[in-house]
Amino acid sequence: MRFRRPGTFPQSTYPTGERMTSSSDVLDEATQQSRSDDTAPSATLGGERKRSIEQITLLAFIVVPFLALLAAVPLAWGWGVSWLDLGLLVFFYFLGCHGITIGFHRHFTHGSFKAKRPLKVALAIAGSMAVEGPLVRWVADHRKHHKFSDAEGDPHSPWRYGETIPALMKGLWWAHIGWMFDEEQTPQDKYAPDLIKDPTLRRISRLFVLWTALSLALPALIGGLATMSWWGAFTGFFWGSLVRVALLHHVTWSINSICHAVGKRPFKSRDRSGNVWWLAVLSCGESWHNLHHADPTSARHGVERWQVDSSARLIRWFEQLGWAYDVRWPSRSRIDSRRVTTDGAARRGKEPAKAA
Repeated sequence: MRFRRPGTFPQSTYPTGERMTSSSDVLDEATQQSRSDDTAPSATLGGERKRSIEQITLLAFIVVPFLALLAAVPLAWGWGVSWLDLGLLVFFYFLGCHGITIGFHRHFTHGSFKAKRPLKVALAIAGSMAVEGPLVRWVADHRKHHKFSDAEGDPHSPWRYGETIPALMKGLWWAHIGWMFDEEQTPQDKYAPDLIKDPTLRRISRLFVLWTALSLALPALIGGLATMSWWGAFTGFFWGSLVRVALLHHVTWSINSICHAVGKRPFKSRDRSGNVWWLAVLSCGESWHNLHHADPTSARHGVERWQVDSSARLIRWFEQLGWAYDVRWPSRSRIDSRRVTTDGAARRGKEPAKAA
């Protein structure tokens, strides 16, 4: 690891005598489970080190959709984009995005709410269709991120190489994409034993290739059947699969990179997580990232009235339908207790300038 010394990272702004954790209760419970159960079966097809074939496949899934995203603007300008293709893009984008934000992140990683079995399975599959990796691998990486957020051990901190502008540019690249090519992978038996012990979730995680194929094929199938043409299948695949996957990937990765480098920090956290308002809609509320790191188990990240958080809205609807329960909604007093004091705000306000 080539992190700067731990002392160079931002200091905590907790008041004296108050401890605010940046890791969820679920992580603590999972760690205890890993100590008591060392024989849990693997929930992914790969091992604990990323093989060359996996890295090549990962590169293809990054480059090909990104090239489609680059080609989207001139193609839309020259040929236009049909309402069907636009509808496929939007529908599958927000299906996968909410599968990640509500399912992989708030439910499976942090336990922000409990879900009835059908909803749990649906969220696991929807998140898998975002093509961001198997369920258990995703959760393990994110729990490790919270345990070491913006310090040595964090899988994807943009502050990995230091605080100068060249170091930060290099770190942003690492946090956005580079970390995924690291051969060493997060041990799933240590960070996600609770998911591994569930046979259904373990099977869904191991079937990631199937969910990826389904995610890429459905837009093409729907486009082809709706227009009864191969061209309709091709444009459905181009917009609803390739462009959609590229856009969702880079929005998700921006939470790791951009939201840990810039943004407002009205809440106390031990890292440099920030709120980035212009990513709120496309990230389904995940870019209110400072609050999330200040209160990881909160089911709502956009806690102010004007902050868009479609994931929290859907969780509310699931709760009203009886599909979700024991939802951890933050009370006003809980939110206020996590706000940065005037002195703390002044101290944290100096950090971005120092980093630049």
